[in-house]
Amino acid sequence: MADPKTLVDIFALWCSSTPAAELIDARHHGEVRIKAPEILRRVAGLARGLAALGVGPGDRVALLCGNRPEWHVTDFAVQHLGAILVPIYPTLLGPQVRAVLADSGAKVGVAENAEQLAKLAEAQSACPALRQLVVIDGEAPAGAAAWSACIEPMDAGGASAALAEMRGRVQPGDLATLIYTSGTTGEPKGVMLTHDNLVSNALSSSQLMPWPQGEMALAFLPLSHVLERLVDYIYFMRGVTIAYCGILESADTMRRLRPDAFVAVPRFFEKVHDRVMHEVAHAPRLKRAIFHAALRYGVAGVQRGRRGLAHPLYDALVYAKVRQALGGRVRFSISGGAPLPVFIAEFFHAIGLKVLEGYGLTETSPVIAVNRYDEFKLGTVGPPIPGVEVRIAADGEVLTRGPHVMKGYWNKPEATAAVLDAQGWFATGDIGELDADGFLRITDRKKDILVTAGGKNIAPQPIEEQLKKSPLVENAVLFGDRKPYVVALLVPSHEALEHWVESRGLPASDLPGMIARPEVAEAYQEVVDEVNRDLARYETIKRFRLVAEPFSIAGGELTPTLKVKRRVVEKRYEAVLAQLYAGGESGKTVA
Repeated sequence: MADPKTLVDIFALWCSSTPAAELIDARHHGEVRIKAPEILRRVAGLARGLAALGVGPGDRVALLCGNRPEWHVTDFAVQHLGAILVPIYPTLLGPQVRAVLADSGAKVGVAENAEQLAKLAEAQSACPALRQLVVIDGEAPAGAAAWSACIEPMDAGGASAALAEMRGRVQPGDLATLIYTSGTTGEPKGVMLTHDNLVSNALSSSQLMPWPQGEMALAFLPLSHVLERLVDYIYFMRGVTIAYCGILESADTMRRLRPDAFVAVPRFFEKVHDRVMHEVAHAPRLKRAIFHAALRYGVAGVQRGRRGLAHPLYDALVYAKVRQALGGRVRFSISGGAPLPVFIAEFFHAIGLKVLEGYGLTETSPVIAVNRYDEFKLGTVGPPIPGVEVRIAADGEVLTRGPHVMKGYWNKPEATAAVLDAQGWFATGDIGELDADGFLRITDRKKDILVTAGGKNIAPQPIEEQLKKSPLVENAVLFGDRKPYVVALLVPSHEALEHWVESRGLPASDLPGMIARPEVAEAYQEVVDEVNRDLARYETIKRFRLVAEPFSIAGGELTPTLKVKRRVVEKRYEAVLAQLYAGGESGKTVA
């Protein structure tokens, strides 16, 4: 079959070339396998059912659902109708869901369960376009339809013929999806992506990795996020079996199903690293010594450019055991959605797991650049993928042009014109540089650059990454825009801090109790001092405060991909920040 031109072509390729492939529902520590022919029947039947509900070309269908096979069944059914999928993060609150439904003008809303259905039902009165609700799990209440009842029964031949007829009407330039940006700042906007945007990006990206054709991949990054969705389209193109679970179930599912590949955000890799280091800290002295010797050897080799494991004894004693925590079969993984700290990348490469950092945005479908399996530089996001242009503007902003760039923001022509010029160059909002070999390095967000009262420009992310190298620090956020000096809010790692306190014979307690101890304040001051040593004076952190409440998605401080919403944190801790500046540079750092 020729290269796919649309998302429905990708589905047809998966069904015809790999009938043995499966979609696996691995949620709740279970395992339900659905073969490709049955998925085909469900897609065709649901497309017919949605058409009966009035869904046609250009209509928007909202999908409020976590990772599971039904997500892709719904997606492909919608695409075959020439309609537009509007994925919504299940973690969003009712008012946020209502805003997406109202802006998109969704005609049908599909919810995973009663809890998510309630969000859609609550929004209906404010969203006159939303005519029909569908629920996947459980019985449908009055005013809604059951997902299973919407699937018209069809045999294999009828399903294939129906999808082939629908497929002929879908064109590459048709709008495929509206993805509402999670928004670290400002109002979320509906990004318009066409079939060609996503398919061209999938085709280009798929050339660069040894994707596990005919093998298994684990999908736990939310499918509402464009990165997991795009990579899953690559899995379909390559005939990969996909296993679905939530991020909280990912560790157990990896050990049980032993996937060959997965994609994740940096925080996932940081958590794995921190867990390993915590367990090592509690191991007998000899095991600790062997582990640290193996890690030093491995990291030194990575830094010298070695590409493979060169110490079979360390591999047997240390590296293989760490890899086993991720199932033991992973050949590579992609990290995206936020910057990956270099020391985290070095750790995984040292143990023989290639974590390859990439870069992109929802507006770019998403991949702009990625490190290749056999061509990578840690600390960069790799070279641009084939067909994608990148240049650096005079102010350091990364600009990109190509078939991956969105059509625009839904109902927001002014916002579109602000980032997309007449020549097709999209302004990413990121500051970066291209090295002599064409590898892209992202140094900060343009809007996150701190300009002090003294006129000094400070990129906060690299400093925050240095702070997070300490096992005591789970998260760090710097502030100082239009201020006389830089301050920081530090979120302690509860587990690491508890171990630190106990190892010194101090009584462990809840997090607020521990951070109130002067010994703990001194320990964090040492972390800050260590980072400050390598900074210019105007960059140094003059004061900091420990935050007793971890940042979370539910709390609003993190996006669904675990990026810090700097403006939300700034607003929430406005009074604390005011105190940090009220005391002057030499004031008390921790209350």
